[in-house]
Amino acid sequence: MAAADLKTQIIGLVGLQELDSEIYALNNEKEAKPLEIKAIEASFEAKKQNLAALEKKSLDLQKQRKDKELELGSKEEAAKKLQGQLFSLKTNKEYQTMLQQIQDAKADGGLVEEKILMLFEETDKVKKEIEQENIKIKEEEKVFNEQKKKVESRLKEIDDRLGVLQAQRKQLIPGIDPKVSSLYERILRSRDGLAIVSVKDNSCSGCNMNVPPQVINLIKMYDAIITCEVCNRILYIKE
Repeated sequence: MAAADLKTQIIGLVGLQELDSEIYALNNEKEAKPLEIKAIEASFEAKKQNLAALEKKSLDLQKQRKDKELELGSKEEAAKKLQGQLFSLKTNKEYQTMLQQIQDAKADGGLVEEKILMLFEETDKVKKEIEQENIKIKEEEKVFNEQKKKVESRLKEIDDRLGVLQAQRKQLIPGIDPKVSSLYERILRSRDGLAIVSVKDNSCSGCNMNVPPQVINLIKMYDAIITCEVCNRILYIKE
């Protein structure tokens, strides 16, 4: 291939690399977006767990209160039954024993009533916490939806831009020799989307390794495609 033709090919590859570098970066960003959405969703779900825990606590307290109310009813019924048996007793000792049993039953009922009142107070407290948490969750949901919408909007921007870049790429490809294009594509896949790099300050800008003067002279001659001895990327010199 003549020097002029190879020089034209290198210029074409440099233009192609500019497109591919942006394509590579956008594809990487696009691949990361679903994980970003999952992270946002996980964060929101974690914030909802406190509300779920409070709601469960509220249900548990209601069950405890109902159980205690049934227990109180049972003790009141027992005291009432004992009260009704007082007048059928024949001895004073039996009467005193029955009175003590009635007092014990009422005392037990009093303790249950206190527990019921405590459960009422605790239920009211949890109810207020649930109301506050619901307000907080609604605010968090707005933030979550805004963040998700922002990511989805960015994904659309990426797809639109990739469409433009791919169209531009298709226009450049026909102007590059198939053998040169094949070499470029192979390096592009193996070197993280960077196949052709310039020599800056006698160093490869792809891997920063030194490029000997004789190699630089070969690049300038455009007799053949010169690659970096370390990273194997195609080398060129900006004019």
